[in-house]
Amino acid sequence: MAYLSILFFILLYLAATFFFHIPPFVALIYGALSLGCFAAYALDKRAAKAGNWRTSERTLLLLGLLCGWPGALLAQQWLRHKSSKRSFRILFWITVAINIAAFIYFCLHYSAPDIGTDVAPIEI
Repeated sequence: MAYLSILFFILLYLAATFFFHIPPFVALIYGALSLGCFAAYALDKRAAKAGNWRTSERTLLLLGLLCGWPGALLAQQWLRHKSSKRSFRILFWITVAINIAAFIYFCLHYSAPDIGTDVAPIEI
């Protein structure tokens, strides 16, 4: 499920780039925040093993919501961290859905769709 979600988003992003000319920096934002989110999960996992101060679940969820969810998914799979607590997983998937919905919303409302340059304007 995790890898399919990331693949779905990549395909969605590519389609949005083709049809709505999404700037490349959006991919950079997702990439950078995903790396940061993965690092936050890794640090929290290390702190959990050592019995040290932990990153709050609210912070991890917020990082995922703010475009870091692909990195969080990979951390959950590869590090086996926050992958078994049901309440966290439910909230996490809600934040993923919100992020994807926001991405679609911004693509539809704030991007430049390809309407063609050879079409004459309609006069009323």
